[in-house]
Amino acid sequence: MIFANPHYLYLLLLLIPLAAWYVLKARKKQASIQVSAMQAFKTPKATTWKVYARHLPFVLRMIAVALVIVILARPQSTNSWENRSTEGIDIVLVMDISGSMLAEDLKPNRLEAAKNVAAAFINGRPNDNIGLVVFSGESFTQCPLTTDHAVLLNLFKDIHSGMINDGTAIGLGLANAVSRIKDSQAKSRVIILLTDGSNNMGEIAPVTASEIARTFGVRVYTIGVGTRGEAPYPFQTPFGGVQYRNIPVDIDEPTLQQIASTTGGQYFRATDNSSLNAIYQEIDRMEKIKISVQQYSRKQEEYKPLALWLFAILLLELLLRNSLLRNIP
Repeated sequence: MIFANPHYLYLLLLLIPLAAWYVLKARKKQASIQVSAMQAFKTPKATTWKVYARHLPFVLRMIAVALVIVILARPQSTNSWENRSTEGIDIVLVMDISGSMLAEDLKPNRLEAAKNVAAAFINGRPNDNIGLVVFSGESFTQCPLTTDHAVLLNLFKDIHSGMINDGTAIGLGLANAVSRIKDSQAKSRVIILLTDGSNNMGEIAPVTASEIARTFGVRVYTIGVGTRGEAPYPFQTPFGGVQYRNIPVDIDEPTLQQIASTTGGQYFRATDNSSLNAIYQEIDRMEKIKISVQQYSRKQEEYKPLALWLFAILLLELLLRNSLLRNIP
């Protein structure tokens, strides 16, 4: 049994001062009479049942008030069932934070656009374990696999270019993500790798890292982010200002395609904000197919039996007050 408006139940506390008021009022109603002698009252008479029953109408009224309060709280019963065909999905997001991610072909820049779309992706999968790995010239785990997405999203806010040595170590970032997800017991394990460049640092080649992922049954989706041709990039001037120059967009698409193909994933190219958002939505749809979840929940109002009891109690009180327990002025 649950209540749709449980705060109304606090009104039941009002029954305490009502009961106290009734007791005080009953005491004040006791009449007194002065007599010259007590001989006529020495023989005690048996107390009749009406003496005790005179409080019954008030008790019934209190019960009626309590029922009204419970009805206002809307008691409900629930019927629900859930059937899961898999144990869930674990996802590690691997994000490039190298200096080139500050290019502004995506708005406000590639890095912020990637963070915003990834945050929306996380919010759309509340039941999944999701982790975050970042890389540039090096790689580290920003957040291990967790279902506490509030913590994960807070850690997203702290990501910025320049956190670690600059460069693009795609293989190292992918290998780090594999090490974080390889021991997962989930039925489906996925890595989403986003970068805007070509591997130029790190001890592990991207293709080698993809083979390691395949060995552990990890599927990798790769995303190349950046327009085609050249992109505007903000350069700091010696006077503290910003000067924009167009820099060539150099994404190693063949390697990203090979990583995805090796692991059973898919490669995507994001040239603007809308296409990046569409890519995450497509990945979200594909991975939701891997889990079959059936849920059923129905709530039913349970106030009707209480309302019938309320009507019966009020009717009984009315009958008693006007028949057996009627007060004669």
